[in-house]
This record gives sequence, structure tokens and C-alpha cells, in this order.
Amino acid sequence: MTSETYDTKSIARPEEIEALYVQTAHAMSYDDDILTLQTLAPTTLFFSDRPDRVTGHISSHEFVESWDQGEDSFASNPPNAVLSIFHPDMVSDVVVELMDPVLEGHTLTYRVTILDGEMPAEGGPSSLFIDVIGRPLSPVSVAGAHRRDRRDDRRDRR
Repeated sequence: MTSETYDTKSIARPEEIEALYVQTAHAMSYDDDILTLQTLAPTTLFFSDRPDRVTGHISSHEFVESWDQGEDSFASNPPNAVLSIFHPDMVSDVVVELMDPVLEGHTLTYRVTILDGEMPAEGGPSSLFIDVIGRPLSPVSVAGAHRRDRRDDRRDRR
């Protein structure tokens, strides 16, 4: 198997995609409207639904840095998210609105408004599913771009 390097900026099209973002952490805590994700994964997964089905990762640092970028940014239109928290005997889900992310090392904090559910003071491994939003110049993965090209080729042969 050969390894190839791609310039993702030359592959990405400046179109809007509606991406769902997923951040994972080893643990979480909550105090006074502040959600803390501890030992955050270094990358944030994103994916879109039809028609493009784009997938990829951006660095968690880049995700936070882009929070206020663009006309319809997360800063101007805070996203909803579902925090899925794993406990020793169960999984709990809490729906929140996310604001004001701060990343320090491997710790990410958000100011949150709880929309549904009860936020525990602490919990184990967690996944934060950040709601769909169309964002200009959203990153496009090499794999997603190649899958799209293959799909287009198959459609052309029909």
C-alpha cells in the first residue's frame, strides 16, 4: 500500500456543506453553565449527508479557531448539540446550546444552555454531536472527494 499526500485546499470546493461535527473526550464535567471536555481527541470528526456524503477530520484547534468565521458562524448562530455521556451502568444524553469555546491543551470548555435532559456534574467518556449547519468553505476530506468522484463516474456510465 502506498501513502499519498494531498493538498486538501485544492480538493475542497468553496460550496456550503451541512456538516455534523463530533468531538470525543475521555471525561466531562459541568459546573455553573460551563461544560468541560477533558482529554479531548486531537481531531474533530465531520460528516455530511446526501448528496455529497463528505467525511473527514479537522484539528480540534482549527475547529475552535473557526468558531467565529463566516457570515453564519457558530458565534453568530450558536449550534445545538447532544452530549452523550458514558457512565458505568448507563449512557445519558443531554441537549445543549454551545457558546464560547476555549481550548487549552487537551481541555475544551463551552458555555452551555441546557435545552433537554439533566447534566451530571461529571461523567466518563463522552461524545459531543454538534448540529448541522451550512458553513462556507467547510473542509473536505480527500476520501470524501474521491468517493464523490467515483460515484459521479458510476452515474455517468449508466
